[in-house]
Amino acid sequence: MCLILLAWRVHPDFPLVFAGNRDEAYERASAPAGFWADDPQVFGGRDLEKGGTWLGLTRAGRIAAVTNYRDGRGTKSAPRSRGELTADFLRGTDAPRSYLETVAARAADYNGFTLLVGDLERMVCASNRGPGIVEITPGVHGLSNHLLDTPWPKVERGKLWMSALMKANEGGLVGGLFDALSDRAVAPDAELPNTGVGRLRERELSCSFIAGERYGTRASTVLLVGRDGQVVCVERRFGPRGAHLGEAAHRFALHMRASGRNTKAVGQDV
Repeated sequence: MCLILLAWRVHPDFPLVFAGNRDEAYERASAPAGFWADDPQVFGGRDLEKGGTWLGLTRAGRIAAVTNYRDGRGTKSAPRSRGELTADFLRGTDAPRSYLETVAARAADYNGFTLLVGDLERMVCASNRGPGIVEITPGVHGLSNHLLDTPWPKVERGKLWMSALMKANEGGLVGGLFDALSDRAVAPDAELPNTGVGRLRERELSCSFIAGERYGTRASTVLLVGRDGQVVCVERRFGPRGAHLGEAAHRFALHMRASGRNTKAVGQDV
């Protein structure tokens, strides 16, 4: 993904509110969000070239998302696909921090990334271009092609947009977050980062929604996880120049973890 907006334990009804745009070359084959045929506990889109995912969630409440790190020096011959980082976490059982510790040992095998992983109790992220593992604190966070909460214009705009929706109901959240994800405003030159791709390209990539001819926003996703473990996921898919290709909504329940005689709800302290 190239833009992630995340509200962790802020909304009164949805401890996890996630909105994201996946930017990719249109020619790269991928499958829309759904439960995987080879692992039906995993829900997410699928990169049909390498088999990984940019965003996924399991019925046990494990979630993972990854963004590329843009530095203009990305090695194109990295031996491993970044999408396997998310897939391995979703299919595994390691605690989030423990998993990122294992990733650190092989981080050089991948082009630049920032990886976010979590479960019903905690979320953490790390980058192979960053200083280490960062705990996601309750609040509204944003991530693009850099480190968590790096104040790029579309990250800052998106965080403000999401913050304003934290008292909205489900319908208001979904609609408002898609408005944020569809923002095509170009940032002023004075606010653009310098990631080594040139000023013209920085302008093109400064939009939350990118509508190019060969590269752009392929999918916009809004994901809500309620305190009762109910999941709402709406995905919109796009083609060249931002052509709308379809929309699908999914609802399903997480398998809540038992704690003694009670079932622990998402975001509930016990």
